[in-house]
Amino acid sequence: MSTERFDYVIVGGGSAGCVLANRLSADPGTTVLVLEAGRPDWRWDLLIHMPAALTMVIGNRFYDWCYESEPEPFMGGRRVSHGRGKVLGGSSSINGMIFQRGNPMDLERWAADPGMETWDFAHCLPYFKKMEHCVAGADDWRGQGGPLWLERGAAVNPLFDAFLAAAEQAGHPLTDDVNGFRQEGFARFDRTIRDGRRWSAARAYLHPVRDRPNLTVRCLSQVDRVRFAGTRAVGVDYRRTGGRTRRVEAGEVILCGGAVNTPQLLQLSGIGNPDELTPLGVEMVHALPGVGENLQDHLEVYVQHACTQPISFNPALKLRNRPAVGLRWLLGHKGPAATNHFEAGGFVRGNDEVAYPNLMFHFLPIAVRYDGTQVGAEHGYQVHIGPMYSDVRGSVKITSTDPRKHPALRFNYLSTPNDRKEWLEAIRVARDILSQPAFAPYDGGELSPGPDVRSDEEILGWVARDAETAYHPSCSARMGIDDMSVVDPESMAVHGVTGLRVVDASAMPYLTNGNIYAPVIMLAEKAADLILGNTPLRPATVDYYRHGADQER
Repeated sequence: MSTERFDYVIVGGGSAGCVLANRLSADPGTTVLVLEAGRPDWRWDLLIHMPAALTMVIGNRFYDWCYESEPEPFMGGRRVSHGRGKVLGGSSSINGMIFQRGNPMDLERWAADPGMETWDFAHCLPYFKKMEHCVAGADDWRGQGGPLWLERGAAVNPLFDAFLAAAEQAGHPLTDDVNGFRQEGFARFDRTIRDGRRWSAARAYLHPVRDRPNLTVRCLSQVDRVRFAGTRAVGVDYRRTGGRTRRVEAGEVILCGGAVNTPQLLQLSGIGNPDELTPLGVEMVHALPGVGENLQDHLEVYVQHACTQPISFNPALKLRNRPAVGLRWLLGHKGPAATNHFEAGGFVRGNDEVAYPNLMFHFLPIAVRYDGTQVGAEHGYQVHIGPMYSDVRGSVKITSTDPRKHPALRFNYLSTPNDRKEWLEAIRVARDILSQPAFAPYDGGELSPGPDVRSDEEILGWVARDAETAYHPSCSARMGIDDMSVVDPESMAVHGVTGLRVVDASAMPYLTNGNIYAPVIMLAEKAADLILGNTPLRPATVDYYRHGADQER
């Protein structure tokens, strides 16, 4: 078996892997190999790069690993589909392109855990700013000149105006920028779109440096296990498109496979709970019971209304209109296909007990089901809603030593009293906004869940039947220094072994209150400095909005 050697082997060419490939290969004397199990994100693959085509790639086995949960006990035993990107750029190549940092108090929560002090908002803000190119402009909270192009949603459809006006009528504030000084409130959203094209992590970080002679990227390369000499990681074994096993030696191995694949690969490689791995025939390297535990995610539903006026984007989705819509995008990257349609939304505290928003809204001037189910209206609109920092916890566990077999995912949605309480708050707040006078000229009645779903039991029953993942799995190999943590917060090294690090959403200790793409990129930018031994960026001293505080901006 022929063997190559690289200074760094990055397992996973997704969001975090693309960042590390760029930053670690900046030194021409350092060799970097990226192994991505999915295929390349070819420029001619229009479904990847056309923003509105996201409904065609999620759930498509050509682009998506198509994971699904185990039967969820509090959702009638049904399995919940979980899309993850099966392509260079990972889930950033198939996601909804919504850019949300989360609330600064999410990071204060991270930093409150022992050993996590340098992951507070002050230490993380400079990395958020470093990665951003905000077309809307830079200020003390936002960056410009970074690799990640961020365009603010135009939100010119009258339904967006109605939504923002209705939010105000319901007593919620507007805010200038949900990623700036004040997250709480409603605003137009930043999207990872550049000139009408998806701007994935691969486009932002990897493709601009692909010609570096010290950087090698191999797609269709599934890593089977990390190899160890004692407790030191010395390389990986992988296969290309199901062929023979290949071996690569590494100065360091960095796992960037995400919240599903990273704990799976750790377990396959002998790092995890011996009581679970030994019966499967896994040869143990180091007992680390936190691997695969603490799994978190956002669950969401769509509250949908019919629209009485022909102003929604629903006609653009019809098969007879798609050729014209696609041609307009091909010729100039314009029109309905040049947006993700998630152009506005907001953040709300669903009760007075929480210090910062626990509910997120995405508004769409379309009524659509991503599984292809018809919604029963020619025109419509909908709001996506769900709790943001639920106390529900799940797990990722291998059931076989075959790396091609998906692990068992258990999320335990709706399993706690607080989660169920927040779901009732979420539907109440959503319905209150959608019933405001601003929607009166357009409201053709609630399509989903429908006017017959009113009581607490009926609402929770509908959520159990209808809710879908928001595609934010995380926290399954979390940072920390306690017995159930997996990753050292000061180095991103896996506890108890050497030469092995984790840099991806699995390392997050708690889910942030928004889409997780932005926090993952921030985490990877900060991790690159930790890995390289660079002096960290200087902590920021700017303030941020806190409900009830006497603040001036």
